[in-house]
Amino acid sequence: MAKVFRPSTRESSILSKIESSKERLRRKALYDLKDFGETVANAIASKLVESGLVETTNKNALEEQILKTLDQLSHAHDFDIDFQTAPIRNLVPQPHVVSLYVTAFVIEKLINHQSVVDIFGSDEEIYYCIHKQVARYLTT
Repeated sequence: MAKVFRPSTRESSILSKIESSKERLRRKALYDLKDFGETVANAIASKLVESGLVETTNKNALEEQILKTLDQLSHAHDFDIDFQTAPIRNLVPQPHVVSLYVTAFVIEKLINHQSVVDIFGSDEEIYYCIHKQVARYLTT
């Protein structure tokens, strides 16, 4: 018979603390979107255009779309967030929820917006460009 592995109480409590701290940081980042949403949207839109990852005819429309996405994210349920980010969940080892959600939006939906000419770069480049801006304003 195979031996049944049962983690000790100490191991269980450590794992529980790690998971709860990750969840707490996730909740705080989503909560902070209400205060910094406009600033983050402006920074992301500007950096995507400046770095040449997104070519657009109207930067303000791009910023509005990102702001709308951040607003949706701040009110979304966990299932909706997981569903939106599922295709690129394994893009980076420890993704930030806001960066991953906005990256998924840019890759999958923003390409179809009327003011967007084209999107360049790899998924990782887009993620890191977005994440640098998110990390400046939100808890990472």
